Amino acid sequence: MLLELKNLEVAYGDYQVVWGVSLNVDEGEVVTLLGPNGSGKSTVLNTISGLVPVMRGDILVSGASIIGRPTHHRAGLGIAHVLERRRVFPHLTVQQNLLLGAWHREARSKRDATIAKVASMFPILRDRANQLANSLSGGEQQMLALARGLMAMPRLLMVDEPFLGLAPQIVEQMKDIFENIRKTGIAILFIEQNVRLALSMADRGYVLESGRLAVAGESKSLVNDKTVRKVFLGE
Repeated sequence: MLLELKNLEVAYGDYQVVWGVSLNVDEGEVVTLLGPNGSGKSTVLNTISGLVPVMRGDILVSGASIIGRPTHHRAGLGIAHVLERRRVFPHLTVQQNLLLGAWHREARSKRDATIAKVASMFPILRDRANQLANSLSGGEQQMLALARGLMAMPRLLMVDEPFLGLAPQIVEQMKDIFENIRKTGIAILFIEQNVRLALSMADRGYVLESGRLAVAGESKSLVNDKTVRKVFLGE
Protein backbone atom coordinates (compact mmCIF):
# COMPACT_ATOMS: atom_id res chain seq x y z
CA MET A 1 0.00 0.00 0.00
CA LEU A 2 1.50 3.33 -1.09
CA LEU A 3 -0.96 5.79 0.45
CA GLU A 4 -3.44 5.27 3.26
CA LEU A 5 -5.82 7.75 4.86
CA LYS A 6 -7.26 6.72 8.21
CA ASN A 7 -10.41 8.49 9.45
CA LEU A 8 -9.25 11.83 8.06
CA GLU A 9 -11.02 14.90 9.42
CA VAL A 10 -10.28 18.43 8.23
CA ALA A 11 -11.64 21.85 9.18
CA TYR A 12 -11.16 25.43 8.06
CA GLY A 13 -11.23 27.23 11.37
CA ASP A 14 -14.44 26.17 13.12
CA TYR A 15 -16.02 24.82 9.94
CA GLN A 16 -15.42 21.10 9.41
CA VAL A 17 -15.43 19.96 5.78
CA VAL A 18 -14.11 16.37 5.84
CA TRP A 19 -15.47 13.74 8.23
CA GLY A 20 -13.78 10.38 8.90
CA VAL A 21 -12.60 9.67 5.36
CA SER A 22 -10.50 6.53 4.86
CA LEU A 23 -9.02 5.52 1.52
CA ASN A 24 -5.93 3.90 0.06
CA VAL A 25 -3.93 3.81 -3.16
CA ASP A 26 -1.66 0.89 -3.96
CA GLU A 27 1.60 1.03 -5.91
CA GLY A 28 0.90 1.59 -9.62
CA GLU A 29 -2.86 1.87 -9.10
CA VAL A 30 -5.22 4.46 -10.60
CA VAL A 31 -7.89 5.69 -8.18
CA THR A 32 -10.51 8.39 -8.70
CA LEU A 33 -12.09 10.59 -6.05
CA LEU A 34 -15.61 11.62 -7.03
CA GLY A 35 -18.29 13.85 -5.59
CA PRO A 36 -20.37 16.97 -6.22
CA ASN A 37 -18.85 20.45 -5.94
CA GLY A 38 -18.15 21.28 -2.31
CA SER A 39 -17.98 17.64 -1.20
CA GLY A 40 -14.38 17.97 0.05
CA LYS A 41 -12.45 16.32 -2.78
CA SER A 42 -9.85 19.05 -3.28
CA THR A 43 -9.49 19.44 0.48
CA VAL A 44 -8.54 15.76 0.76
CA LEU A 45 -5.79 16.13 -1.85
CA ASN A 46 -4.59 19.40 -0.33
CA THR A 47 -4.37 17.71 3.06
CA ILE A 48 -2.36 14.80 1.65
CA SER A 49 0.19 17.22 0.19
CA GLY A 50 0.32 19.26 3.41
CA LEU A 51 -1.34 22.44 2.15
CA VAL A 52 -4.14 22.03 4.71
CA PRO A 53 -3.57 20.71 8.27
CA VAL A 54 -5.19 17.55 9.62
CA MET A 55 -7.65 17.97 12.47
CA ARG A 56 -7.91 14.27 13.27
CA GLY A 57 -6.87 11.01 11.63
CA ASP A 58 -3.68 9.92 9.93
CA ILE A 59 -1.98 9.90 6.53
CA LEU A 60 0.53 7.14 5.84
CA VAL A 61 2.97 6.73 2.94
CA SER A 62 4.44 3.23 2.67
CA GLY A 63 3.16 2.57 6.19
CA ALA A 64 4.78 5.60 7.85
CA SER A 65 2.78 8.58 9.10
CA ILE A 66 3.52 11.90 7.42
CA ILE A 67 1.43 14.01 9.81
CA GLY A 68 3.41 17.13 10.71
CA ARG A 69 5.77 16.85 7.77
CA PRO A 70 5.91 19.99 5.60
CA THR A 71 4.87 19.91 1.98
CA HIS A 72 8.42 19.87 0.61
CA HIS A 73 9.24 16.79 2.67
CA ARG A 74 6.18 15.03 1.29
CA ALA A 75 7.31 15.86 -2.24
CA GLY A 76 10.63 14.24 -1.41
CA LEU A 77 8.74 11.08 -0.41
CA GLY A 78 7.33 10.85 -3.91
CA ILE A 79 4.04 12.78 -3.75
CA ALA A 80 3.40 15.20 -6.63
CA HIS A 81 0.27 17.35 -6.72
CA VAL A 82 -1.12 18.94 -9.90
CA LEU A 83 -3.58 21.55 -8.68
CA GLU A 84 -6.90 22.45 -10.27
CA ARG A 85 -6.80 24.90 -13.20
CA ARG A 86 -3.19 24.01 -14.13
CA ARG A 87 -1.39 26.72 -12.12
CA VAL A 88 1.56 26.97 -14.50
CA PHE A 89 3.94 29.92 -14.16
CA PRO A 90 2.56 32.02 -17.05
CA HIS A 91 5.56 34.30 -17.63
CA LEU A 92 8.15 31.51 -17.57
CA THR A 93 8.94 29.32 -20.54
CA VAL A 94 7.81 25.73 -20.89
CA GLN A 95 11.37 24.59 -20.15
CA GLN A 96 11.61 26.76 -17.03
CA ASN A 97 8.29 25.43 -15.74
CA LEU A 98 9.53 21.89 -16.19
CA LEU A 99 12.82 22.52 -14.43
CA LEU A 100 10.98 23.97 -11.43
CA GLY A 101 9.22 20.62 -11.04
CA ALA A 102 12.58 18.93 -10.33
CA TRP A 103 13.54 20.94 -7.28
CA HIS A 104 14.07 18.34 -4.52
CA ARG A 105 17.50 16.72 -4.22
CA GLU A 106 16.92 13.41 -5.97
CA ALA A 107 14.90 14.99 -8.78
CA ARG A 108 17.55 17.67 -9.34
CA SER A 109 20.28 15.07 -9.63
CA LYS A 110 18.39 13.23 -12.38
CA ARG A 111 16.55 16.06 -14.08
CA ASP A 112 18.30 15.74 -17.46
CA ALA A 113 17.22 12.11 -17.76
CA THR A 114 13.75 12.91 -16.46
CA ILE A 115 13.22 15.80 -18.85
CA ALA A 116 14.14 13.49 -21.73
CA LYS A 117 11.48 11.00 -20.58
CA VAL A 118 8.92 13.76 -20.17
CA ALA A 119 9.74 15.14 -23.63
CA SER A 120 9.08 11.72 -25.18
CA MET A 121 5.71 11.58 -23.40
CA PHE A 122 4.76 15.18 -24.32
CA PRO A 123 6.41 15.90 -27.69
CA ILE A 124 4.44 19.12 -28.13
CA LEU A 125 6.13 20.55 -25.03
CA ARG A 126 9.53 19.64 -26.41
CA ASP A 127 8.67 21.57 -29.58
CA ARG A 128 7.54 24.58 -27.55
CA ALA A 129 10.25 24.54 -24.90
CA ASN A 130 11.11 28.22 -25.34
CA GLN A 131 7.55 29.54 -25.49
CA LEU A 132 6.00 31.33 -22.52
CA ALA A 133 3.51 29.13 -20.70
CA ASN A 134 0.72 31.70 -21.11
CA SER A 135 0.99 31.35 -24.90
CA LEU A 136 -0.12 27.70 -24.76
CA SER A 137 -3.68 26.52 -25.23
CA GLY A 138 -5.64 25.22 -22.26
CA GLY A 139 -4.93 21.63 -23.18
CA GLU A 140 -1.23 22.32 -23.64
CA GLN A 141 -1.08 24.06 -20.27
CA GLN A 142 -2.68 21.00 -18.66
CA MET A 143 -0.05 18.82 -20.30
CA LEU A 144 2.64 21.17 -18.97
CA ALA A 145 1.20 20.95 -15.46
CA LEU A 146 1.23 17.14 -15.62
CA ALA A 147 4.74 17.09 -17.08
CA ARG A 148 5.99 19.42 -14.34
CA GLY A 149 4.53 17.05 -11.76
CA LEU A 150 6.36 14.14 -13.37
CA MET A 151 9.64 16.05 -13.17
CA ALA A 152 9.50 15.46 -9.40
CA MET A 153 9.87 11.71 -10.04
CA PRO A 154 6.72 10.86 -8.07
CA ARG A 155 5.55 7.51 -6.85
CA LEU A 156 2.07 9.03 -6.51
CA LEU A 157 0.72 11.69 -8.89
CA MET A 158 -2.35 13.51 -7.56
CA VAL A 159 -4.31 15.48 -10.17
CA ASP A 160 -7.25 17.80 -9.46
CA GLU A 161 -9.75 18.08 -12.36
CA PRO A 162 -7.36 17.26 -15.24
CA PHE A 163 -10.09 17.47 -17.89
CA LEU A 164 -11.74 20.70 -16.77
CA GLY A 165 -12.61 22.93 -19.73
CA LEU A 166 -10.88 20.76 -22.34
CA ALA A 167 -12.29 20.00 -25.79
CA PRO A 168 -13.36 16.37 -26.39
CA GLN A 169 -10.40 15.59 -28.67
CA ILE A 170 -7.97 16.92 -26.04
CA VAL A 171 -9.69 14.79 -23.40
CA GLU A 172 -8.93 11.72 -25.52
CA GLN A 173 -5.28 12.75 -25.77
CA MET A 174 -5.15 13.23 -22.01
CA LYS A 175 -6.63 9.77 -21.42
CA ASP A 176 -3.79 8.29 -23.47
CA ILE A 177 -1.27 10.30 -21.45
CA PHE A 178 -2.71 8.98 -18.19
CA GLU A 179 -2.42 5.43 -19.50
CA ASN A 180 1.20 6.05 -20.46
CA ILE A 181 1.94 7.41 -16.99
CA ARG A 182 0.33 4.34 -15.49
CA LYS A 183 2.55 2.08 -17.59
CA THR A 184 5.62 3.65 -15.96
CA GLY A 185 4.44 2.32 -12.57
CA ILE A 186 3.38 5.67 -11.10
CA ALA A 187 0.19 5.53 -9.03
CA ILE A 188 -2.45 8.16 -9.81
CA LEU A 189 -5.13 9.66 -7.55
CA PHE A 190 -7.34 12.07 -9.46
CA ILE A 191 -10.51 14.12 -9.09
CA GLU A 192 -13.00 14.34 -11.93
CA GLN A 193 -16.60 15.57 -12.29
CA ASN A 194 -17.41 13.30 -15.25
CA VAL A 195 -18.23 10.08 -13.42
CA ARG A 196 -18.27 7.73 -16.39
CA LEU A 197 -15.03 9.16 -17.77
CA ALA A 198 -13.31 8.83 -14.41
CA LEU A 199 -14.49 5.27 -13.78
CA SER A 200 -13.47 4.23 -17.31
CA MET A 201 -9.89 5.20 -16.43
CA ALA A 202 -9.59 4.11 -12.80
CA ASP A 203 -9.21 0.75 -11.08
CA ARG A 204 -11.25 1.90 -8.11
CA GLY A 205 -13.25 4.91 -6.99
CA TYR A 206 -14.34 6.71 -3.83
CA VAL A 207 -17.42 8.96 -3.72
CA LEU A 208 -17.67 11.82 -1.24
CA GLU A 209 -20.94 13.46 -0.25
CA SER A 210 -20.91 16.46 2.07
CA GLY A 211 -17.40 15.60 3.25
CA ARG A 212 -18.21 11.99 4.09
CA LEU A 213 -17.41 8.81 2.23
CA ALA A 214 -20.64 7.69 0.58
CA VAL A 215 -19.49 4.62 -1.34
CA ALA A 216 -16.28 2.99 -2.55
CA GLY A 217 -15.43 0.08 -4.78
CA GLU A 218 -14.08 -1.18 -8.07
CA SER A 219 -14.92 1.02 -11.03
CA LYS A 220 -17.02 -1.64 -12.77
CA SER A 221 -19.28 -1.93 -9.74
CA LEU A 222 -19.64 1.82 -9.25
CA VAL A 223 -20.79 2.71 -12.78
CA ASN A 224 -24.39 1.69 -12.05
CA ASP A 225 -24.31 1.90 -8.24
CA LYS A 226 -27.53 3.31 -6.77
CA THR A 227 -25.67 5.57 -4.34
CA VAL A 228 -23.52 6.99 -7.14
CA ARG A 229 -26.61 7.71 -9.21
CA LYS A 230 -28.28 9.37 -6.20
CA VAL A 231 -25.28 11.58 -5.43
CA PHE A 232 -24.73 12.72 -9.02
CA LEU A 233 -28.14 12.45 -10.64
CA GLY A 234 -30.47 13.03 -7.70
CA GLU A 235 -32.26 9.72 -8.27
